[in-house]
Amino acid sequence: MSQYQIAVIVGSLRKESFNRKLANALARLGPQDFSFKQLEIGDLPPYNQDDDANQAAPVQRLKSEISASQGLLFVTPEYNRSIPGVLKNAIDNASRPYGQSAWAGKPAGVIGASIGAVGTALAQQHLRNILAYLDVPTLGQPEAFIHVKEGLFDDSGDIGAGSKEFLQGWMDRYVAWVKKHA
Repeated sequence: MSQYQIAVIVGSLRKESFNRKLANALARLGPQDFSFKQLEIGDLPPYNQDDDANQAAPVQRLKSEISASQGLLFVTPEYNRSIPGVLKNAIDNASRPYGQSAWAGKPAGVIGASIGAVGTALAQQHLRNILAYLDVPTLGQPEAFIHVKEGLFDDSGDIGAGSKEFLQGWMDRYVAWVKKHA
């Protein structure tokens, strides 16, 4: 395959989200044959099984963008020791109706950033459990629980010098994972 389209799902809606900044910076660490597209999840209706037969236009758009991708990149904060509700809602909407999940078989990477010292460890574990059920092969190592502190990003929004080698290594492993499973 000459070009890999990666669907990026940021679990935060906040305009100045650390995880959105991380997603943008990670995309710049990817190779030339990878393109990264952040998917909109803030306009999705709350999942309701009654809507399965007639999914809303934003749900259809999300499922189409996921289906068109060769891989997934989840970049999520941790809310109350789990994934944000907006991310869970996006996962639920795109996995339904039963048997028509857009997620199935798409190789994924999971990463996240937080101002807390443990990063997003619990959110990532909860997300990995959900993705396992949805048949999403997920990169297991290296894990990356990013502690947001001074110097994580440089003035241009790229990964700062102190974290660049580690995150480039994470991206390199993610790229190999997608190429192996796409």
